[in-house]
Amino acid sequence: MKTIREFIKASRFSIVPVMLMPVLLGALGAYAWEGSWNIGLLLLTGIGAGAMHLFSNMINDLWDYRNETDGMAAQMEGSIQTNSQFLTNGIWSEKKFARWTWLMFALALACGVGLAVWSGYPVLIYGLLGGLIAYFYVAPPIQFGYRGKGYSELAIVIAFGVLPVVGSYYVQTSSFRWEAILLSLPIGLLTTLILFNHHFLHWRADQAAGKRTLVVVLGERRALRFSAMLVGLSYLSLIVAAVAGAVPVYSLLALLTALPLVKVYRTLKDENPSAAYLPLMQASLQASVRCGLVMAAALFVQGLLRFAF
Repeated sequence: MKTIREFIKASRFSIVPVMLMPVLLGALGAYAWEGSWNIGLLLLTGIGAGAMHLFSNMINDLWDYRNETDGMAAQMEGSIQTNSQFLTNGIWSEKKFARWTWLMFALALACGVGLAVWSGYPVLIYGLLGGLIAYFYVAPPIQFGYRGKGYSELAIVIAFGVLPVVGSYYVQTSSFRWEAILLSLPIGLLTTLILFNHHFLHWRADQAAGKRTLVVVLGERRALRFSAMLVGLSYLSLIVAAVAGAVPVYSLLALLTALPLVKVYRTLKDENPSAAYLPLMQASLQASVRCGLVMAAALFVQGLLRFAF
């Protein structure tokens, strides 16, 4: 039991809903548009996607530790660490951490194989693309998360938006539908916002370690403007999805979830201590979950109205 409790902390298990939400949206899209709904397939998809997310968390910690960027964050005054600290504090050995990391990948792969047998081989393509993005985010030789040209932000939109939504829809229907792309954008962009804003917590340490996140490249003032632009783009994509018929019009109630975010942005200046960004991180996470829940509820109601009555 002790090892399991440690694993929950080491893998940052508490943020798994960030990945489960797009999986749920993809399945509810299948229900709302086609009347397809298989709870067993949804559960297996959720387990596989959740395991891949935990793999992503842990492989990032592993390579940040090996690249010594976590050590830099721990030493720099005022910087807030966002990794599990299991490696930097010596709670787990690197070998044990790596073993659990690859166990999560194996679990995700096993789920993917099972889903592919049932729904078709493209499921494996969606899953493996997500795995490659997770691994090479910080792993050499690519390390696109360190390059600061927007690669990492684009990757998160794909890995936490497009792939899980479209993949979950495919699992339920064994088909592709363009509306699934539109459905994926609001949640994908809001998840990207979470990742982008968490860089503010330790961007000076990243800069010192040579980790060129987009926050480092843009600088704090311009990065804040970009962050606010991501909020606008996220909710604009929701409006586009509603106008195109990918989500019901009453999904636009989710626009209200932006208000707490706007309130936090108004408290920030051009330069802020790292701790000032903790409320922004919390508001970003809440906006993503709440917006996703409103969209999910709207799709469920649409499915009920079309196919249950």
